[in-house]
Amino acid sequence: MFNVLKKLFTSSRNDKYDNSYISVSENEMNSQLRTKIIELENLGKIYSDELQKEYAKRFKESGMGNLKVWLHRDIDGDEIEILTSERFFEKEYRSMVAINFNSNDNGNDFVTYLQLWYYFGGYKKGEGTLYNTSERDLKMDIEKILKVILSKEYST
Repeated sequence: MFNVLKKLFTSSRNDKYDNSYISVSENEMNSQLRTKIIELENLGKIYSDELQKEYAKRFKESGMGNLKVWLHRDIDGDEIEILTSERFFEKEYRSMVAINFNSNDNGNDFVTYLQLWYYFGGYKKGEGTLYNTSERDLKMDIEKILKVILSKEYST
């Protein structure tokens, strides 16, 4: 498992990490950003569903059944059952595409994730990070994570 996580984190450092996310200051949080976050989360949900269906069989064949890819939201790590995107300007809100496999339960534990939006509250002044869709391809980035997990290097 450690090798898998190591591979995921080191591969992301080798990419153009500096353009993966956009930093957003509190004074830039407005209705235009709200719309962008809603669109991004909706896209994340669509791609999660598509890629879970596409890769489920490959994961089962590789002995890593029960693939689950979904849009996950929390505030400061607390999963709130009815948490919607309406609270994304609340400090410590984050949304991500979460990935789990080899799990027999239907819980929301995840092995890895791709963050979409995170609002770090800070002491006095907060800041957000938003996945950069103008420089990155969300579907390809999620798929890359799934391929890394399935690769032989991942399982060694």
